[in-house]
Amino acid sequence: MVNTKVNLCGITLDNPVIPASGTFGFGYEFADLYDINRLGTFSFKGTTKDARFGNPTPRIAEVEAGMINSVGLQNPGVDAVIANELPKLKQCFNKKVMANVSGFSIDDYVYTCEKLNGEDQIGWFEVNISCPNVHGGGLAFGTSAENAAAVTKAVKKVTDKPVIIKLSPNVTDIVEIAKACEAEGADGISLINTLLGMKINLKTKKPVVANKMGGFSGPAIKPVAVRMVYQVYDAVKIPIVGMGGIQSAEDVIEFMLAGATAVQVGAANLVNPFACRDIINMLPKTMEKYGIKDLNEIIGGAH
Repeated sequence: MVNTKVNLCGITLDNPVIPASGTFGFGYEFADLYDINRLGTFSFKGTTKDARFGNPTPRIAEVEAGMINSVGLQNPGVDAVIANELPKLKQCFNKKVMANVSGFSIDDYVYTCEKLNGEDQIGWFEVNISCPNVHGGGLAFGTSAENAAAVTKAVKKVTDKPVIIKLSPNVTDIVEIAKACEAEGADGISLINTLLGMKINLKTKKPVVANKMGGFSGPAIKPVAVRMVYQVYDAVKIPIVGMGGIQSAEDVIEFMLAGATAVQVGAANLVNPFACRDIINMLPKTMEKYGIKDLNEIIGGAH
């Protein structure tokens, strides 16, 4: 028997596989397809203080080995999430869920985290300071160590739950920003969010996505993500949630060897809604293939 359990910021997961925010809704949408309690946990749809319609359409473009999205954090707002989404989730998911939170000012982040802090279902906050799709605070907070630290410090004051800061790869030095977040009390680091990308339609000679640019995700970004997880693992002592192009159990193991305690699966869910279930099913057999008895023993093993 192999051990797939890992500990993420004090909470034990049955396995390290977590659907990424924005690719799994609020969970119950997938519960009709399979038992989502098989998951380690999942990160629910990015939530802001107020309801957001998001960016104009078209918002999605398929590209080589991935996709570009510019959804723009469409969500019903934190009050509606508490009133409507979490009760529906409770009917089908009996584990702690990860709350993904975005904002356009420090006050936004504080307000939303403080509101959600009283919800027992929430185990962790994943604070997204890195979304490249929205004009305003998102990109600015994620690209400055000083601003990233300020958000971390403010959110830590209003919650007693673990705070995981989700970082942008669209920076010169990911390590500097990760260390700044750790210094202000971050309990973990999520990386990477999408790279900034673009696709142009040769017939119209215009960008395919209405917002012109969007977040580039999928298997093409995996080598960048593995490299950044590796670099950050060497620089911080807090757990890392690694993501970027994960499609298989082999990919999970590669990220863990680079330094991730858990992983998130994003774009793959949009191609195959059973992606996370299938990865979890294959994980024990893949561990045996590579002589791994306990996932905890391989975290950072490539260093």
